Amino acid sequence: MSAPLAEWRVRGLRGATTVSQNSAQAIAEAVDELLNVLEVNNPLDPAEIVSVTFSATPDLDAIFLAAVARRRSGWEQVPLLDVQQMQVNSSLKCCIRVLIHFNTPIPQNALRPIYLRGAAQLRPDLAIFS
Repeated sequence: MSAPLAEWRVRGLRGATTVSQNSAQAIAEAVDELLNVLEVNNPLDPAEIVSVTFSATPDLDAIFLAAVARRRSGWEQVPLLDVQQMQVNSSLKCCIRVLIHFNTPIPQNALRPIYLRGAAQLRPDLAIFS
């Protein structure tokens, strides 16, 4: 008798990073690094992505985050959305966040959220120092 197949579900995968300056190059490098680390640490197949929402703090406006992601191989048809992060007094500046919804048989607790650079302070328990 074979083992039962895992049940596929939509899961959410979070990540965040920061940039040192509001430039298209700095933002693009940070988005690429964040998505690369998310893909290395999770079974993320662009064909299984339902949607991706990026947010940026109000001090980042040099480039659309989704435009960076759309250049990735396999991401051309992924529904992408950019939003501005809510501004809260004393919140982290120059911060990029991402929420990826995708189909997977992997349980939520087996996914690895990624917090890089200055965003490590948001979730020090999940931070990867680079």
